Amino acid sequence: METSSRDRISVDLHGLKAMLVERSRALALSPSELVRKVLVKELGELGGVESQPHRSHLLRPSGTRTRLCLRMHIDHAAATLEAARMAGMSPGDYVAGLVAGVPAILKGGGQTDHFVALTASNAELSTLSRNIYHLTQLLRQAEVGPALFYRDMLDTLNTDIRDHLTLASRVLVELRPRTGACRSG
Repeated sequence: METSSRDRISVDLHGLKAMLVERSRALALSPSELVRKVLVKELGELGGVESQPHRSHLLRPSGTRTRLCLRMHIDHAAATLEAARMAGMSPGDYVAGLVAGVPAILKGGGQTDHFVALTASNAELSTLSRNIYHLTQLLRQAEVGPALFYRDMLDTLNTDIRDHLTLASRVLVELRPRTGACRSG
């Protein structure tokens, strides 16, 4: 039989589950963490295990994903799933954003609205770039009449670019995890 990379076994607790859950809550550990600690201590006394549990299952190379199972009241689970859906995010990314302190998510929003606004602003900037290129071509050809069509655009050019940069920086701030929080790869 092939073994799993997760080193998982099932144990019949013969009525000890309630005590295990109560003790793990008192120690602010999951039941699995408490069982691992007890095993490490017991096996360590035999000289077979380090004093601390091996955490390689939690330390993965950047960019990989892992499963995290959460137990919560059914109403809280439904609210979490709905909030993730409203934010246009997967539940995992939504919870990770909350943990990381991403302002856009903490304020009850998501990434979608910010990306839409930034995309629209980028499109306007792209149009502005094409218009400036066309204006330059007209001026090189001494086509003053058609070039006057772009005069109003030039009058607001500085404001338009500053507005775009302000929006872009605001979106980056709203989507950036707070300092010291978890960062995804």
